[in-house]
Amino acid sequence: MTSYTTVKLPFGKTQVEARIPTASLIGIFEPHETKQTADEHVLISEALEHPIGSPRLRELVRPGQKVAIIASDLTRPCPSARLLPFVLKDLADAGVREEDVLIIAALGLHREMTSTELEQMVGPDVYRRVQVINHNPQDVVYLGTTQRGTPVEVFRPVVEADSRVCLGNVEFHYFVGYSGGAKAIIPGCASQKTITTNHSRMVDPDAVSGTYVGNPVRADLEEAAAMVGADFILNVVVDGHHHILAAAAGDAIAAHRVGCDWIAQRGKVAIPEQGDIALVSPGGYPKDVNLYQAQKALDGAALGVRPGGIIILVAECPEGLGNAVFEQWFTSGLTCDELLDRIQQEFVLGGHKAAAIAKVAVQAQLMLVSPNLVDLSLSGIEHQPTVKVALDTALSRLGSGARVIVFPQGSSTLPQRLANSE
Repeated sequence: MTSYTTVKLPFGKTQVEARIPTASLIGIFEPHETKQTADEHVLISEALEHPIGSPRLRELVRPGQKVAIIASDLTRPCPSARLLPFVLKDLADAGVREEDVLIIAALGLHREMTSTELEQMVGPDVYRRVQVINHNPQDVVYLGTTQRGTPVEVFRPVVEADSRVCLGNVEFHYFVGYSGGAKAIIPGCASQKTITTNHSRMVDPDAVSGTYVGNPVRADLEEAAAMVGADFILNVVVDGHHHILAAAAGDAIAAHRVGCDWIAQRGKVAIPEQGDIALVSPGGYPKDVNLYQAQKALDGAALGVRPGGIIILVAECPEGLGNAVFEQWFTSGLTCDELLDRIQQEFVLGGHKAAAIAKVAVQAQLMLVSPNLVDLSLSGIEHQPTVKVALDTALSRLGSGARVIVFPQGSSTLPQRLANSE
């Protein structure tokens, strides 16, 4: 009788189960287990009290100054509502009035957040006391051009503030290397032209997940953000349950790098072999709120599956594809090779996500388990109704001896082959 191992995969705000033949299972690989070393209030307070490469926030600002606090929108797992009270207290201790504080949702080119979502982002108490607005990519100020040729256009209220505080979470990013840091400003509060030009460098071979040294996209956005001034950051690392595991504050580059190195130690996971089949979840909500976000799990999964293998992406995607341009490209009927050729000829934000998926799809077969995308014909991705059907189909195609590797927190896991593996 065949023995099975049951695996639970995050799926939106719930979970789905997969039964895998035990003999076929290579293993279940997640970020290294790390528990909170202290209460999150202590972690945040300590980070603000001992900033990296910078004076304390309350020593950087003065009474009468206008302060912009830039926070992640709800497509990111940054717990801004739990960070803001500490930042606001530091500002108050420095004599900055709450009416001189503006909280900005860093949308990049994501949709505007509703008033209910803005309140959820900052917390009800802060929402009642402090002005909160969406970033507007059309209301920008031109500040110059980077060495790599990116025109720097930043949201006017960010430019006009006397001081800027950037909140964020640090995690792997498929072409910026890591999220967080100055990314709150560029692309978070930039124009479409700025974002498009910066992101066009995603095709560079050095623009990869888990790398900031020599990463051209990261270097370009940090140069751009420096033109307006990312004066202070508070970045955190969160686990799959949104618990804060670590916090770093201070200089936009120095403090950010501490967070990156912490993520690398936690998320770069050694695997004994690549699987014939990789079963991956982005990590649940909000990482699978739409396919535009869930796509990020594919790059890590691609490192964990052999060329020609099968990747099964399990993502709820309640908001569907999540981006109109992405949908136009991804449902255009173009082959994966044609999508990759198109992005080289014409870089279009949104289209770049379709190209990123196509880049994985030319290396491995892609299956998607999502109840919200079944009516769309997607380039390079095959729909499956359930995890069971997807696994059964994959095993039937590759044979009963096919080996399965599982990544329940795919957006936070970067597989690394063991040095002695063949």
